[in-house]
Amino acid sequence: MSTQNVLFDAPGPKARVRHLVMTAVGAVFVLGIAFLVLRKLDQQGQLEGSLWRPLATADVWNEYLIPGLWATIKAAAVSIVGAMVFGLLFGTGRLSHLAPVRWVCGVIVEFFRAVPVLLMMYFGFYFIAARDLFGAENYAFAATVIALTLYNGSVIAELVRSGVFGLPKGQREAGLSVGLTRSQSLRSIELPQALTAMLPALVSQLVVILKDSALGSALPYIELLSQVKNVGTAYGNVIPAYIVGAVLFILLNYGLTLVAGRIERRINRRGKTAGGTAALPLPGTVADDTI
Repeated sequence: MSTQNVLFDAPGPKARVRHLVMTAVGAVFVLGIAFLVLRKLDQQGQLEGSLWRPLATADVWNEYLIPGLWATIKAAAVSIVGAMVFGLLFGTGRLSHLAPVRWVCGVIVEFFRAVPVLLMMYFGFYFIAARDLFGAENYAFAATVIALTLYNGSVIAELVRSGVFGLPKGQREAGLSVGLTRSQSLRSIELPQALTAMLPALVSQLVVILKDSALGSALPYIELLSQVKNVGTAYGNVIPAYIVGAVLFILLNYGLTLVAGRIERRINRRGKTAGGTAALPLPGTVADDTI
């Protein structure tokens, strides 16, 4: 039986027709809103060809959009790596059998989940600037990356914890029955399955990191959103500039989703499907240690 059939019943003929009708109605509604918005912008002269021409010039792309794209990708890439490391470390810590480790990791994760990202960026920026860390030219970049890493890493840590708790208890019992310790069972059996099971939520969080990098413009970190604003100010075409910026963000997020989807398919082809049974190592093949 597939995982989907376990989670919910397959829709019948009437339900499929109802879903199709609701989808069609929703699509018509969205297209109608888009038509009204575009019509209003056209009436105000915001869609004239003269406003779009600067966006097709090499100067705008070389001086504004490409540097902004690179700054956004750089901040997002560093933040994604940092958030993954932070999330795996503290998510595993929250699963430790040692109460002090669980308590410390829990306090850290809940604290950074509760603080708004923009507020962390402000405090991080002034903290770094007051101590002259990383160099003056990197104040905004460092504050942006640290804030994104701490917040999203805390969310990923909670995903790890909930993913492991969502596994059948028989997975841990099977590991213990072949001589593994609790820590070995967690690392070798439970975590690989939990990470695969939480991939859809993890991909969504990575997209959030990419989009939230735009908050760095408040420091200011000169990324894509800041450069789009500069284009609109310099050429008097604010609406077209923001439309181009939105399209670029959509393409970036879509590309990230495609990459994550390919990784998920590769993992599934290797047999580590969500909720599946991982191959148990033989007794004595894993070092006997604890978290």
